[in-house]
Amino acid sequence: MPKLKTKSSAKKRFKVTGTGKLKRKHAFKSHILTKKSKKRKLRLTQAGLVHKFDEANIKQQLTLK
Repeated sequence: MPKLKTKSSAKKRFKVTGTGKLKRKHAFKSHILTKKSKKRKLRLTQAGLVHKFDEANIKQQLTLK
């Protein structure tokens, strides 16, 4: 069987933590920032974790399974 390729889009968007969880960035922080509050923009800057229901799909794209 051939080697599985990693999805390029997934490897750019997700990082695996030391405990095996997946780290992601928040959306809606790239443009149209004038109408968003400072508090909201600060919260969007911080990284989040991928939800457990989506983890299996993303790990498959990263060929970690």
